[in-house]
Amino acid sequence: MTLVAITGANKGIGLEMTKQFLERGDDVIAMCRTTSDALQQTNAQIIEGIDVGAESCVDILKDKCAGQNIDYLINNAGIFTNESLEDMDFDRIRMQFEVNTLGPLRVSLALLPNLNTGSKVFIVSSRVGSLADNSSGGNYGYRISKTAVNMAGVNLAHDLKSKEIGVFLLHPGFVRTNMTSGNGNVEPSQSATNLIDRMDALTLEQTGTFWHAEEYELPW
Repeated sequence: MTLVAITGANKGIGLEMTKQFLERGDDVIAMCRTTSDALQQTNAQIIEGIDVGAESCVDILKDKCAGQNIDYLINNAGIFTNESLEDMDFDRIRMQFEVNTLGPLRVSLALLPNLNTGSKVFIVSSRVGSLADNSSGGNYGYRISKTAVNMAGVNLAHDLKSKEIGVFLLHPGFVRTNMTSGNGNVEPSQSATNLIDRMDALTLEQTGTFWHAEEYELPW
């Protein structure tokens, strides 16, 4: 049985992954700032008060997860605001950096004692963080934060490889969630299925790589 820990598990892709992991018989630690009715209806171990953009989440995670051996750590929580040259808000950009970039690093370090040989760390990034794939500009804060978290993930991959812990960057697709205001070309349930398939398939030999949930590697 696999123990899966997921941030941002109260809605969207995080909630769908929680449900699907539970349905196949895995145990789930569902981390979120505030739980939801849908999450409450699952059998997940729910840990509230987890704002990955704040240092306060570290002590909560260390306390609530003490002694639990985590097989899959999924850094899913994220935020999006839309900055352009005409509407540049550096406070919003800083907040995205705190949540989208430092959040996965903060959570991964807090739960490092819970990871063992064969554990996998996943960061739900985005292809908009790819330098080579940027053909439109815009979305300054989100793009910058996702590019930076890709670097954080590659660094973690190097540092954890000797412990036989893999680290992987994943793009979920353009998913119809609250973050995208319902726009997109894939439902959260299908994105979750695709992501879980990637998570199961990736091995330590592929640590530090960047994948689309639909089974192909993405450029940096």
